[in-house]
This record gives sequence, structure tokens and C-alpha cells, in this order.
Amino acid sequence: MAASLIAAGAMAAVNLQAAPTAQLFGRVGEEKVDIYTLTNRHGIEARFMTYGASIVSLKTPDRDGRVQNIVLGFDTLDGYLAAARYNGATVGRYANRIAQGRFTLAGTLYQLPVNNGPNSLHGGIRGFDKRIWHAEPMDSSRPNTLRLTYVSAAGEEGYPGELTVHVTYRLSDDDTLAIQYEATSTAATPVNLANHTYFNLSGDPSRSILDHTLQINAAKFTPVDATLIPTGELRAVAATPFDFRTAARIGSRIDAEDDQLKLGKGYDHNFVLNNPHAKLTLAAILTDPGSGRSMAVYTTQPGLQFYSGNNLNGKPSGQGSVYGYRTGLCLETEHFPDSPNHPAFPNTILRPGQSYLEQTVLHFRSLPAHIN
Repeated sequence: MAASLIAAGAMAAVNLQAAPTAQLFGRVGEEKVDIYTLTNRHGIEARFMTYGASIVSLKTPDRDGRVQNIVLGFDTLDGYLAAARYNGATVGRYANRIAQGRFTLAGTLYQLPVNNGPNSLHGGIRGFDKRIWHAEPMDSSRPNTLRLTYVSAAGEEGYPGELTVHVTYRLSDDDTLAIQYEATSTAATPVNLANHTYFNLSGDPSRSILDHTLQINAAKFTPVDATLIPTGELRAVAATPFDFRTAARIGSRIDAEDDQLKLGKGYDHNFVLNNPHAKLTLAAILTDPGSGRSMAVYTTQPGLQFYSGNNLNGKPSGQGSVYGYRTGLCLETEHFPDSPNHPAFPNTILRPGQSYLEQTVLHFRSLPAHIN
């Protein structure tokens, strides 16, 4: 399906479902956490919670019509509070890593909390994934849509400016889930928002994702140092294990003798998408040949972080199962890691009077048995 059709369908398709209503999922101290459910005419169901503006579950049919959850989530809020893996969350104020938690803006050096070795990861100690967002189901003019808002105070986790953020989810009858990010700030600040869902299209969270096939629309990637910070190089994927320009089985090269794979313990790298004009463009196609489920990822963002679940270790549990090594993968559409310290990377500084606007669309299909 063309990107232009995905865009129109994702953000404008009519669905006759009533506006989603809140159900109590738990509490963080005295604050309640609600969960909302969206469904479409083809049996796809998506559940979201206000803690972290997170995707809790996403059920889609396989080639035989069997509906199963294809993301790694938890049965209770306690699972999320105990987890350190950002399951399904909206991550920010800056998704991915900032080297040594430092950047300079207009001559001022800002120091962020470090929470990933020497670096700041996904917004710091208490990023957007650990905040309770305000949910606003849309009215009948925009059915099957949920908008979540969070206001990040100036100085929160070391970032300048008060940042107002909106994340809008829309599930449409063309089998797309659209995620739209919006933000404004009272002062210049780095902003990089992404969703950190772990996918396993088999519907069985005990199975490895190594038999999934993946295609990434990228001719280059950003190599990293020993702490997974980009070196600044844009390296060609050709003749490397990072060449996913045509669909390849994830497990076919993940353990290759390659310095970058050793540093990431597998894939944990940013791919430079072939999207020079920041339009809604195909970024990746993920397929599980066994179930026939396929998910195309479209985005306006310049990068895609492919993480192959290298640090999943079987704790904590959810859905009656533990999440073991490489049983989920992330396709995080975002700007490049450590961009505030790399002037040649696409800009991530949002200034007063400007609007941050990015979109990602997931398109789900079930493929016949003879198509992988």
C-alpha cells in the first residue's frame, strides 16, 4: 500500500466504534492509571494505558484468522513498574542515548542524569515512560482515537524549557495503527519521541524472533562505540550484516563475526532511512513466516533503531510467560542517537514558536502460506 494511502487512511478513516472508555489498571501512589481499548472491524484490538502513554497489548489475526497478542506486555501494572525495558512506552524527552548525558545549547552546558553506563538513555532516570499522561478520547468526528498529553516541567531530568507533548493513537478499519507525536516548548530543547514496543508476530512470547524476516529501507547505518554512542560515521550497509534492503531472516547474520554486532550484543543500531524529505515513507517490513503476520512500518522520522532484544533475560513475567533472550524486537522510528552532539545529524532542537510533529503508521496484514 502506498504511503500516501496509508497516511490518508490512518488519520481519516471512519470507524463506527464508540469512543473508548477508561478502565482502572492500577495506581502509582495516589495516582490512578487507566487503560483504554480500541478495536476495528477486522478484529484487531489495541490497548493503551496512561502510564507511559504505552501500548499494553496489540491483537491481530494470523493467516488462519486466529487473533493473538503480538507485543510483549504485562498482565498488571506491577509488571511495568518492575520492568526496566520500556515495554510499549512512549520514550522521551530524548529517545535513545545522549553521550555522557551532556549537550551544549546556545553556549550553555546541560548535564542530564546518566542511567545507561556513562550515558543518558530514553529521557533519564524518570523519563516520559514513567510518567502518568492525561488521556482524552476523541469525539465522534475522530472515532477510535485516543490522545494523551504530558507537560514536562522546565528542568525535568535536566532538560531546558517546559515541553507540552501529545501522543495520538488511531486504529482504523484499513488495519493501520497511526501514532502521531506533537510538542511545543517554552525554551530551546532537544526533543526525540519514539515508541518502544517489543514485537513478536508469532503471537507466542516464548518463541524467538530470529525466524522473523525483516526489510529496512536504509542504505546506511550509524556505527557505535563501546557505549553504543554513534561515532558520527554514516556507514554503507552493503556487504555487512546490516544490509536489510531486501528481506532477510534476522537470525541469519546476527551472530556473525562483526565488531558492531559484538558491541551491540546483536542488533542495537540506528538505520539511516531513505527518507530525505521527511515524508511518510516505508521504513521497514517485519514478517513472521510461521503465522503469516506481517507489519509494515511507515514514518516521517529519519532513523529507525532496530533492537533485537539482546538484553531480555526472562524477568519479569507477563501473559503467563517470561520474556527470554531475543523473544521480542523493537523498531523505534526516531531521530538519530546523540544528535545534540553531532551537528551533521538531522536537527533535534525544538525552539519556542516551533511545533514538533512526527508520525509513524503500522500496517498489519496476514499473508498466505506460500508467501513469506
